[in-house]
Amino acid sequence: MMMGVYERVARMASANAVVVFSASGCCMCHVVKRLLLGLGVGPTVYELDQLSPAAARDIQAALAQLLPPGQPPVPVVFVGGRLLGGVEKVMACHINGTLVPLLKQAGALWL
Repeated sequence: MMMGVYERVARMASANAVVVFSASGCCMCHVVKRLLLGLGVGPTVYELDQLSPAAARDIQAALAQLLPPGQPPVPVVFVGGRLLGGVEKVMACHINGTLVPLLKQAGALWL
């Protein structure tokens, strides 16, 4: 059962250059989405609270397995189909200057 969920998450994560698993009421998710939009990236956003409860629970469980222990369950950002991480990782990459090159490499930014 879980294997199908991992495959589904992998398919969803690689469907676009930048994919954000989010919850519509989550302020940290909002911060990450605004940052990406501000950089000129149009991420594909999956709002887990707008999926069926079973699908949301399964996807959240699969994402939790990918993240370091103790990390908030959302947002989870994938760049080029590969896990970047949650809000702390995205902000750290933004601050240290590695986020834009990652986004360019994934084809999410053209400038």
